[in-house]
Amino acid sequence: MNMRIQIIAIAGSLLIAGFIFELIRKRKLLERYSLLWFGSALVMVILSIWRGLLDRAAALMGVYYAPSALFIVALGCGVVLFVHFTIVISGLTEQNKVLAQEVGLLREELASLRESMGQGPSARGSTDGAA
Repeated sequence: MNMRIQIIAIAGSLLIAGFIFELIRKRKLLERYSLLWFGSALVMVILSIWRGLLDRAAALMGVYYAPSALFIVALGCGVVLFVHFTIVISGLTEQNKVLAQEVGLLREELASLRESMGQGPSARGSTDGAA
């Protein structure tokens, strides 16, 4: 691997790790979601610094040019991150649906309680507009 490519790979990996750290520090990214990013950056730094390991990984993958193997590993890390965040988003979507259903049931129960207490539909209308 060319020395210039190695320096660019190390710098890029460290920049990503620094950017993730800055996002955590500014509370724009939760720590639990940053572990995969830091893991990916760590793998990239290790492969960038340790030429022999990258050459062996390239040989295992059947890639002739070692820096191409580095990009393949980075792409693999990206795919893992995409799948992880897709799983997280799917869980949040399901939780959001359940929460909306529970709020709807509670509103209906509140409206029926108000009607039974004689407060009438005007009180119900105020809760419907709050959503």
